Order: sequence, then C-alpha cells, then structure tokens
Amino acid sequence: LWHEILGDELITRPRLSRIYYQGKFFDYPLKPMNALLGLGPIEAVRIGLSFLRSQLFPSPRELSFEDWVVNRFGRRLYEIFFKTYTEKVWGLPCTEISADWAAQRIKNLDLVAALKNALLGERARAGGPRITTLIEEFHYPRFGPGQMWETAAARLAALGIETRLQTRVEAIRHDGARVRALRVRDASGALREESGAHVISSMALQTLICTLDPPPPPEVLAAARRLKYRDFLTVALIVNQPELFPDNWIYIHSPDVKLGRIQNYKNWSPQMVADARTTALGLEYFVSEGDALWNAGDTELIALAKRELAVLGLARPADVMDGCVIRMPKAYPVYDEHYQDALRVIRPWLARLTNLHAVGRNGQHRYNNQDHSMVTACYAVENILAGKPLRDVWDVNVEEEYGEERRIGDEPSTRDRQTPRRVAGA
Repeated sequence: LWHEILGDELITRPRLSRIYYQGKFFDYPLKPMNALLGLGPIEAVRIGLSFLRSQLFPSPRELSFEDWVVNRFGRRLYEIFFKTYTEKVWGLPCTEISADWAAQRIKNLDLVAALKNALLGERARAGGPRITTLIEEFHYPRFGPGQMWETAAARLAALGIETRLQTRVEAIRHDGARVRALRVRDASGALREESGAHVISSMALQTLICTLDPPPPPEVLAAARRLKYRDFLTVALIVNQPELFPDNWIYIHSPDVKLGRIQNYKNWSPQMVADARTTALGLEYFVSEGDALWNAGDTELIALAKRELAVLGLARPADVMDGCVIRMPKAYPVYDEHYQDALRVIRPWLARLTNLHAVGRNGQHRYNNQDHSMVTACYAVENILAGKPLRDVWDVNVEEEYGEERRIGDEPSTRDRQTPRRVAGA
C-alpha cells in the first residue's frame, strides 16, 4: 500500500538505532555480544550468571513485564537495558506493566546461541538455516510519513471524495444494533450530523465508548474508564551543524535526563530538513497529560531539551538555532494489570454494533506499530466489501514473533503470503 500510494517518493534509507547507557552506545535491537563486550568483562560475567540463574530457577508466574524479561534475559540484563527506559515510557513500575506488552514488542534474544556463534562461528549453526536481519535498511517517504496521508487525501479528492480535518465527533448515535449517525463539530464550531453505511473508528477506545448515544451499560462504561494512556511530547530543535550522529534515533537509558528518545530527522530523509547546513532533532519525552512536563511552557521545554543534549554530549546549546514543541495525547495505550479485563467487557458489547469497526493502536487499545494498525483497517474494509466478517480485525499482531528477522532459505507459507499478520515495523 505504501508503494502503491507513494511510488518513487518512497526512498530506501539505512537504519541505525542505538541505546545510550553510561556514556556508551549499544546496538538496538540488542545484539548480545555487542552488549556484553560494551559492558566489560566483569559486568558480562554478572550478566551470564544472572542469565544462568533465570534459566535454572525461572519465575513460575509470568504476569508482569519484569517477570517476562527476567525469565528470558536474567535480572542483571533486565536492570541495565529494560527497567529504566520502560519505566520512563510508561510512568509505571515494571511490576505493574503486563507481560503482554513484552511478549508483543521485544525481540527474543538467545544468549546461548550468541555465545556459541562468537566462539565457534558458523560451525555453531552447521546444518541449520542462517539468520539475517530485515532491518538494516527500510523504505521511508521522502518528506516523512505524513506525506503518505497527504497523498492519499489528494488522490481521494481527485475522485471527488472529501477528507474533513479539524472535525470532532461528539456523539455516535445508535439503536443498539447499528450506528445511525454521527454528531460532529467542525473547526468553526458549527454542529451537524453525518450519516453513512459504516463507521471505521481509530479514536481512543475509551473515548469511543464514552461518545456512544445512548450510553452503553454502566459496566461497559466503567471498563472503558479503566483503560489508561501514556502521553507524549516532542521538542524539535534546529541545530547549526550539518551532521551530529549517524543514528535515525537513539534510546536514552540514562537516569540523569528526563529525555526518552532522540530522532534525527535528517537521517530518516535528507529532504526533511530544509537547510542542509543544519540538523533537525526531535527530543521525545514520555509524559502524562496534566503533569509538570506536559504543562510546562514551550520556552521552558526547549531550554530543558538544550541542557539535556549537552549532558549527553550530543550537541552544544549554543548551536541550537530554534525550537518548537508538539504535544500528543493518548500516544500509547497502557498495558497495565487491568486492561485485558476491561477489553473482555468492552469487546462483546461493541460487537453488537455491526457497522462499527474499531481499528488501529488506539481504536483497539493495542500497542501496534503503524503497519499492523494499517492491516487492521485493511481487514475492516475487506469485511465491509464482502458484506460479512472474512477477517478478524482483533487477530492482528497477537503472536510473540515480531517479524524482525528471518531464516535464509525459509519461504513464507501460502498463508503468510496471503495474510500479512507479521509485518516488520519501520
């Protein structure tokens, strides 16, 4: 679909992402030998012993993120590469984050296989298929992912189909079996009703349930209100340097800064920076709507971002020419200990509305990447065109295998070719 819509505007770019920890950079996704060598021999021994202990005495209950990671990598590696960053992202202790999130989003690393390969080379895998990464380069829109949707809207307009932006859905009117109309308010404040045969919703599931008119039963409303979200803000800085670092983005595991991740937009696509003599960085902070960082003024946040760049040694504050702040509410659906119970209440009731289709990350309260989110929407459209449920839109990206690698010589099955359930994320 990306190729169909963007054509030659989809360019091939090299990928490099790393983790910053204790003044050093480590490969991401984690490569065991790179991590062990970078941490030094003493720490490597501690990690190895911790890993061995986790294999001999695994936790019998695997409920939390901490349980899941410690069982697979050992407590020491968990404390170094997972705990600090994960708690930054979610604003929760790892013991309160569901193991579902880890199973869905973390590529499983085989430390034993990595050590064998380091010592024995290819002989360690003799007779077996060779594993290669799929993520050393990727396709990317010349002017960023927004170009995809701008181009799609332009193509729709050429067909006489209007895309209405800045229009808020204030009520979803239904009769208990079908949605009958939407009450919407446009940017001018005018209120009107829209009707259609089907509604595809990617709004936050909590918002969707609370917007239904008449309201669903009290237990469904209560379940929706139990769903939690993590919010997000980006401080974009223009730096008066043509090059700063080669990464597309860097994960910041240092507890010395509030910063969680840095995007280097020029390394995604050179055309995303208007002046080749400068670099555009996006410093990302994981926040909760209404907290101190969310409520801080733009000037204060730009000053914080400049200071933290200096602390990390990535750029000098004096080189920062300009900046702006973008806030994104409900960026991440939270996988806490209650979310699955809430979904078990919401989904059966929502299924009664046969022409309402919940898709996407927020629409399904599932931490999907962009590609998986698009697949849910494609499935919804297939069901609408067929007039019956051919695809289960809730059955996308439910496997533990995340699609970051493949085995050379393995051909996808017919089922995998026809059903894109595992799509490597950009």
